[in-house]
Amino acid sequence: MSAGQVNWIAAHEKRRGKPCWDIKAAPHVMTRLKRIFTRADGGHAGQMLLADTPENCRELLWFLDRYPMDVSDADRLKQRAEQHLRIEAAARDIVAQGLVKEGKVEMAVSPREYQLVAANLAVTTGRLLLADDVGLGKTCSAIATLCQAGRFPALFVTLTHLPRQIEAEIKRFAPSLSTKILLGGSPGVKKKDKLDADLFGLPDVIICSYSKLTGWASTLAPLIQVVVFDEIQELRKNESNKYAAAQSLAQRCSLILGLSATPIFNYGGEIYNVMNILQEDCLGDRYEFTREWCTYASDDAKARLRDPRAFGAYARESGLMLRRTRKDVGRELPALQVIPHYVDSDDKVLASMVGNAAELARKILASTPRDSVERTDHWRAHGEFDNKLRQATGLAKAPSVAEFVKMLIESGEQVVLFGWHRAVYDLWKIKLRDFNPVFYTGSETQSQKQNSLRQFIDGTSKVLILSLRAGAGIDGLQHVCRTCVFGELDWSPGVHEQCLGRVYRDGQPDPVVAYYLLAEEGADPIMSDVLGVKRGQIEGLRDPDAPLVEAGIDPDHLKRLAKDFLERRGEKFEDVEEIAC
Repeated sequence: MSAGQVNWIAAHEKRRGKPCWDIKAAPHVMTRLKRIFTRADGGHAGQMLLADTPENCRELLWFLDRYPMDVSDADRLKQRAEQHLRIEAAARDIVAQGLVKEGKVEMAVSPREYQLVAANLAVTTGRLLLADDVGLGKTCSAIATLCQAGRFPALFVTLTHLPRQIEAEIKRFAPSLSTKILLGGSPGVKKKDKLDADLFGLPDVIICSYSKLTGWASTLAPLIQVVVFDEIQELRKNESNKYAAAQSLAQRCSLILGLSATPIFNYGGEIYNVMNILQEDCLGDRYEFTREWCTYASDDAKARLRDPRAFGAYARESGLMLRRTRKDVGRELPALQVIPHYVDSDDKVLASMVGNAAELARKILASTPRDSVERTDHWRAHGEFDNKLRQATGLAKAPSVAEFVKMLIESGEQVVLFGWHRAVYDLWKIKLRDFNPVFYTGSETQSQKQNSLRQFIDGTSKVLILSLRAGAGIDGLQHVCRTCVFGELDWSPGVHEQCLGRVYRDGQPDPVVAYYLLAEEGADPIMSDVLGVKRGQIEGLRDPDAPLVEAGIDPDHLKRLAKDFLERRGEKFEDVEEIAC
């Protein structure tokens, strides 16, 4: 006797026009079904809508063995279930046994075995987030993937400052592959960008920056078969044209590889957008993902993972993500010391710079806004207060930071100095002028940035001033530098990890020391607490075995910052909502 009915629907309105399984069953059967599919939309009593994903199909098929139902498309259900079983089994065997296939394109420089394992897994599953530790050679793994797949032309999408570095790496590892960097923002802007398959053939690998992706997507979509998204956390926000362009390309490719040591910069909900590029709905729809894995948030994109470790384990076992630490692959680096060091800050500078910060802090701590106008003003206050107080903190301690860096240089060290605000950079430049400071921030041209790197690497400059969020993908600093100084802070541990990875990576022969220069006033006390950098701590920013990074700026952090700011000034405030500390 049938326990219910399972109907496949090609496009269901409640699932944004996407296919799903509409399940109707007796109450006792539905109760058991909801225990298994906690992510699913229960709908009305006796009904459930289940996304048509391979994983869901596999688990539904298993359930039907216990509670037989009438299925409208049993063959589809079985095929989708078998697809998930094959991928999971292949992923498990590849990772556990280190299986390596022969590539279709021979490489001039042999990758390491763990890099070939990553390539094998990507080619086998057709989509993969490679989240290896910073410095383990994810670019080499990507090139090995292209060579193993042998499907050209392929597209390599990277950050604005990295196309030529990617091209150089391809030429080093696989010189037989032809490459082309797209220079213009869209076809026809620059003659050198001409892509003509009929007359001239196409290059094996097309290299494009994220900033140019929107203009080129429609041209590239019918041409490419494989796409690599370098630093795929760039696609963590799905409301941009850049994201839409990436999605339109990925949907037409047979192989998608994402690279990032820090796929979550701020909120756990961001990982859904990243994974959805690799394979649409591999985590179910947004509702299902949030319901199954996240804590509640009014904005789904700002939802937090309830258990990041559990999610990481699930992603790995499903063959969606591969993450290895240095310990896992036997490539441990020399020791890393993280040393918080408190420096003097000028109270007068801090006081003069904060301006209307007190007013902004009171707005942040006020009751929940009632309408759209109040909400806009409320969130504007968040951003303005954060920027104003962080800049004031940076300026107040800038002379002390410069003196500390000067001491390190005079002791024989080259220093990478991380900051955020232009006004702070300008003060550092004056104070450190005897050491020819060079810059790699958001204000220089690409040629200026490359010249800065050259001068620092050849020793002409003793200090490289690097923006906290501008250094992803930079290589070569590890050969000349073992000392990092954080003169300003970012809310996200992922950003700091990327920064450390510019020096703490393969090729570093010496122990690395990272100094966090902290002020007793301003933004630093709360930010250092959020980051886990406290007085006397000498340890890494996060557990090296943790699969993901989740932290960063959020309303609760800014409330703590606003409350601390007002309390240090002896201000009392009333009718303030409870602050999560």
